[in-house]
Amino acid sequence: MRNTTLCYLERGDEYLMLHRVKKENDLNRDKWIGVGGKFREGESPEDCILRETWEETGLTLTDYRYRGLVTFVSDEAPTEYMHLFTADGWTGTPHPCDEGDLAWIKKAELLDLPMWEGDRIFLRLLEEDVPFFSLKLCYQGDALVRAVLNGRQIV
Repeated sequence: MRNTTLCYLERGDEYLMLHRVKKENDLNRDKWIGVGGKFREGESPEDCILRETWEETGLTLTDYRYRGLVTFVSDEAPTEYMHLFTADGWTGTPHPCDEGDLAWIKKAELLDLPMWEGDRIFLRLLEEDVPFFSLKLCYQGDALVRAVLNGRQIV
């Protein structure tokens, strides 16, 4: 099992997205995701998202919100607990990311981008401002085969 974080920086009707194109053998290769990464020993979800956002963007979050817990179950990777955040306040100067290309993408255009099918579910929950949620996403290979929101199956 592993713990990770993911954050969508929000600027009006846009999210800062990361197009994962720079690392070989990247599980997220060619997909668009938010910024984030793996916990280090002793980190809280907040510690991790602050560090990962700074490392990947050069920005220091000043106003962020813990939105939900997403559990990924896969037949190809260990179970992952992803702590999901949004942010609408930060300081600093953006810098290039060594994991991919950063771009501000209009929310209305997000679903046209290559991404994991389950990401489409939690992006909708973020857009609907759903209160803190637990989402379990089960994959076989790249195919989403089951989704459970707050204990109720939705896919």
